[in-house]
Amino acid sequence: MASKSGSGGLREPPNEQAVLNMYEAKRSELSQIYSNITELEMQVSEHSLVINAIQPLDQSRKCFRMIGGVLVERTIKEVLPAVQRNKEGLEEVVRKLYETLEKKKKDLTEFEAMYKIRIRKQDDNKEEGNKKEGNAQGVLVGAASSSQ
Repeated sequence: MASKSGSGGLREPPNEQAVLNMYEAKRSELSQIYSNITELEMQVSEHSLVINAIQPLDQSRKCFRMIGGVLVERTIKEVLPAVQRNKEGLEEVVRKLYETLEKKKKDLTEFEAMYKIRIRKQDDNKEEGNKKEGNAQGVLVGAASSSQ
């Protein structure tokens, strides 16, 4: 215990499981940001479709808008600016999420470098899987042929 207090600012390196847990948490966070971006980009696209559909129409024409789960009757003149503001707000959130994503990617890369983490390639897994399948197929074929 004396070595921990005598080490000054240096901390004891965490064990492999702790590093793995932190790494998985960082990857999970990246995945969540990706899914949020995708969802918000779909909403921006839907807003664009609505704007393009109602913009050329008569401004006094009535239209319906869902506000907090309630369908409200308004005119295009009232609804169009609100939909455009919502779209701009969503685009701003998406832009900020992309900035956050870049920071998190950089943090993850630094974390990988700090703990010398390498990701196995999919090709390696496929080759291993093919070898296993080949062995398993031989056993299955042998078992099937001996039962006849």
